[in-house]
Amino acid sequence: MEKSEEFKLFARHLAEISGAIISSYFRKDIKVDSKSDSSPVTIADKRAEELMREAIMKEFPQHGIIGEEFGSYNEEAEYKWVLDPIDGTKSFICGTVTFGTLIALLKNDQPVIGIINQPVLKEFLIGDNSSAQLNNNNVRVRNTAKLSDAVLLTTDHLNIGKYQDQKKFDALTKKVKLYRNWGDCYGYYLLATGYADIMIDPIMNIWDSMAVIPIVRGAGGIITDYHGGDAVKGTSIIASVPLIHREVIRELN
Repeated sequence: MEKSEEFKLFARHLAEISGAIISSYFRKDIKVDSKSDSSPVTIADKRAEELMREAIMKEFPQHGIIGEEFGSYNEEAEYKWVLDPIDGTKSFICGTVTFGTLIALLKNDQPVIGIINQPVLKEFLIGDNSSAQLNNNNVRVRNTAKLSDAVLLTTDHLNIGKYQDQKKFDALTKKVKLYRNWGDCYGYYLLATGYADIMIDPIMNIWDSMAVIPIVRGAGGIITDYHGGDAVKGTSIIASVPLIHREVIRELN
């Protein structure tokens, strides 16, 4: 078995074991704690990441790990797994389904495999920069060619003005067909599977962005930072269908 296929099978295993834990806590009365940045965290976040880390260290002890909840291990490794057990914890604790588990594999700091797993809906989306599949079926972004026909998504409207130009973003929302805050990783899921055209996040951490990059690229989309630069090195994201990406960059900058 080629390494890439072995890693993909293992990534699916990580999604399954984390998904079982997360689903068991969904819409249950669980304690919500606040982290140092005031963002919420639950036992589901922590236990899911713990299980994935344990599995990685058992199967690939030479690999590194970067996790949102428990930090980094073996950061100099050629291969590193980047984990966000629940991307969209606010959605999770409010009982909505616009959250997911993000799993990425980096080789020499470049994302080669990305996964968005929505355990409640049993949606497993995987990309490797050249293709993307949802539950083993190939997916592609759609061919929207005009801003006026586009669906624009972001995670939190209030975050735009904190990190980027609010007025320019607001102007963009008036030029598209539909604007909604169906964000976190689910916005990238909707883009990659052909249900949205633009997904924007004005600020991103490594565990937020690494998994979505191979998925968007694999589905035929374009993904950069907010100014059109390298999404891997950036701290923000603009992802879209190919025909309008340059126009979106111009509108926002």
